[in-house]
Amino acid sequence: MRPRIASVPPLALAGGALTVGVGGLYLAGLLVTGGEIEAGTTVRGVDIGGLSRTEAVRKLDDHLAAAGSRELAVRVGDRGGTLDPRQAGLAFDVERTVDRAARTASDPFSVIGGFFRSGGDIEPVVRLEESKARAALGKLAQTLDQRVHDGAVTFEDGQVEQVAPHRGYALDVDAAVGTLRTSFLRGAADAVTALPARVTEPEVEAAEVRRAVREFARPAMSAPVTLTAGASRFTISPAVVGEYLTMRPDDSGRLIPKLDGKGLRAAPAVARPLADVTATAENAALRLDGDRVVVADDARTGVQVTDKALSKAVLPLLTETGAARTGEVAVRRTEPEVTRENAARLGLTEKVSSFTVNFEPAAYRTKNIGRAAQLINGSLVMPDETWSFNRTVGRRTAANGFVEGVMILDDQFTKAAGGGVSAVATTVFNAMFFAGVKPVEYGAHSFYIERYPEGREATVAWGSLDLRFTNDSGKALYIQAEATDTSVTVTFLGTRKYDEITSVKGPRTDVKPPEKKVSTDEKCVPQTPLEGFDVTVERVFHNDGKVVRREPFRTHYTPRDEITCEAPEKEAPEKEAAEKEAPAKADGDRPDDA
Repeated sequence: MRPRIASVPPLALAGGALTVGVGGLYLAGLLVTGGEIEAGTTVRGVDIGGLSRTEAVRKLDDHLAAAGSRELAVRVGDRGGTLDPRQAGLAFDVERTVDRAARTASDPFSVIGGFFRSGGDIEPVVRLEESKARAALGKLAQTLDQRVHDGAVTFEDGQVEQVAPHRGYALDVDAAVGTLRTSFLRGAADAVTALPARVTEPEVEAAEVRRAVREFARPAMSAPVTLTAGASRFTISPAVVGEYLTMRPDDSGRLIPKLDGKGLRAAPAVARPLADVTATAENAALRLDGDRVVVADDARTGVQVTDKALSKAVLPLLTETGAARTGEVAVRRTEPEVTRENAARLGLTEKVSSFTVNFEPAAYRTKNIGRAAQLINGSLVMPDETWSFNRTVGRRTAANGFVEGVMILDDQFTKAAGGGVSAVATTVFNAMFFAGVKPVEYGAHSFYIERYPEGREATVAWGSLDLRFTNDSGKALYIQAEATDTSVTVTFLGTRKYDEITSVKGPRTDVKPPEKKVSTDEKCVPQTPLEGFDVTVERVFHNDGKVVRREPFRTHYTPRDEITCEAPEKEAPEKEAAEKEAPAKADGDRPDDA
């Protein structure tokens, strides 16, 4: 009897054979490759198949280092630039790239598949330092960002110029970091990477520029315009008009013409003919006949052409043709404040007060005092109005007609523009004092100057000290100011509120002696000594033979130190020459401040 043989299911056999086959193939693959990178594996075209990990790292290192150092071509909008990847913190990580290739080769399916195929291309691993990338992109933005430019229309020498609109681009650094990594990985030598940017569209588009040129700009520059103002008739060329003509966008982006009337009015081609038409209003000139006020010269009505009126006349003509490019400028008449007819009604009937300050002649004094008196003369101060010396005279500059003189600075004499003007301020102060009106702001000199009344004088300094009073007389006041080479007189005309104003000076108190000092300052002015002291002056108001009011004015004077001017040793020859040229000063010829 033959032994019985048990049967084995075919499926089990097949399954067993398969399991053994896969395991055997994997083991066989590992034995064959010996842990090397799969044959046919490349990185950026460099074959590393069959190499050990160390050999692959060595081979890739030179190639990827060179590829990773090439500058990246980038652009933001339509501006292009380059970026050094090393400064942007970009580099290929060779070891991690080889790790990636080795992991792929050791995968079971890759090992078994290696019997039947060769390896493929492996993407290199990129290392990115974000802080460096952001810094590099931020620096790049400074050169590649573009401000949005609206379309525009300009005028040059009577010609129309068109400015094309341009989008604005601002590099989006956050979004650009990822784009930079992708561009570096792609590595195409001739590729230009468009970096992400925030785009700003212009408000004035090209179509609006074309419309503005067609409908306004070209007609505006097509021919001169002719204007009449009063009895004057004159023509303005396109070149002159265009110099002061602009087109600005409104809220909807529509270009609107604007004409600089002030600038156009000052242009010689316009200013000259308008000068024959316009005139400043002038008050009637008043003078005294005894103590009574009379009109010496009649007032003059002013005629003005305003900047607004000029623009309003010219703009509509610019889109007209032929004879229609002619128009009329409206003139405005301004009436003077004081006329022959209203002088008495304003209360300008008599001399209220007058005061004169005498001074030693000097060229700078004559110039500055005369100029200040000219600017003050004719001032009209209405009831309850406050008059200001600084506002009326203006800044003491060469442009305003003043020259360098002597003033007090830091308790000693020095040279500065407008020196001597305090003589006018003191004269106005005393005229105000004896007119009985209300002082608002005033200040005495830091030390006493002998030609002025003690405690009844004033100085001014632009920006820090003014002389101001309020007219509380109930009637208008008219200020007359006149100067000679040695004196200045200020007279208030109006209506007296008090029969008489007198001044009572008290004794000097808290007297302090001066010191002796030597100065080498180039603007040093010699100074004689005088004691410092306090003094009170009372303003006494009289009506009907009685004292009705007293008002104290308290003044503190610092000592006036004796100043001797000396030049430094090396400047001694120049000092000697200057002393020979300078005239000797009399004891009473002391300079004053501004």
